[in-house]
Amino acid sequence: MSADPFSDILKLTRAQALLTGGFTAGGPWAIRFPGRDKIKFFAVVKGSCWTQLEGEPVPGRLNAGDVGLLTVNRSYVLASDLSAPAVEAVSVFSGAGKTTAVLGDGRDFAYVGGHVELDRARGRLLSDVLPPWIHIPAASPRAPTFRWLVDQLVGEGAGELPGAQLATTQLTQLLFIQILRAQLQAVDYKPAGWLRAIADPRIAPALRSMHGDPARSWSLNELAKACAMSRTTFAEYFRKVAGVAPLTYLTEWRMYLAERALREETAPVAVVARSLGYTSESAFSNAFKRFVGKSPKAYRSAAVDS
Repeated sequence: MSADPFSDILKLTRAQALLTGGFTAGGPWAIRFPGRDKIKFFAVVKGSCWTQLEGEPVPGRLNAGDVGLLTVNRSYVLASDLSAPAVEAVSVFSGAGKTTAVLGDGRDFAYVGGHVELDRARGRLLSDVLPPWIHIPAASPRAPTFRWLVDQLVGEGAGELPGAQLATTQLTQLLFIQILRAQLQAVDYKPAGWLRAIADPRIAPALRSMHGDPARSWSLNELAKACAMSRTTFAEYFRKVAGVAPLTYLTEWRMYLAERALREETAPVAVVARSLGYTSESAFSNAFKRFVGKSPKAYRSAAVDS
């Protein structure tokens, strides 16, 4: 299988989506969810509601089949009527192990939601490049996929089938990946960075090459040839899209991999250096210290103590 830079970064950030619960509602209702320092996602299974995000002057409308992703620490209100007094989510879901709730008669509206766990060290590599709010309406091209996934999640939660817990975990992760894929394909402007680079087919061959063999001493000419561009055109276009030069991107990716190896493995620093294409431990240590601010040994020691 060819290299997949997007999967590489999801693995590096340890992005893990978790379904945490949901609620049904009927009649006039409103519920306020607190801000959290985590990416939150949700899907409207049935009915429709208003959503009011903290700091946003204009409320939005969510309909059955819509999916949302909130990447910033903001509270929000979901309501059948924004003039209705909002109850706090913490009181609605209070109680040991309580993950579902019913507001009113529960006949008109259904919602499921959760959050995304990220690695403490490199989670911001993902969270910082996403827009504060992603709303994917039921009319989007990916709507059938979202509907199927949400229907399966609801069915797994209700059926108590063997393996339901694992199935729910896998389906939730796939739902999160589909949301990110929809964002990658959005026509909206994306700031220069790795997310925009991954979505750009013109430089995809270069990214796959670097991710597939980060230890190789890639030349600008080789990467440009893989993308069927001249060296100058490729270098200028890559920097415009990714925000850094191609070989700087390669160095940064090596450093991310080095951080992970130093945190999670016990191989000597010299072995880590060779695995990432450095012919000497000192050259690797100098590059790592410039990028991280600590020597590899100091970084590993701090990671063990934390």
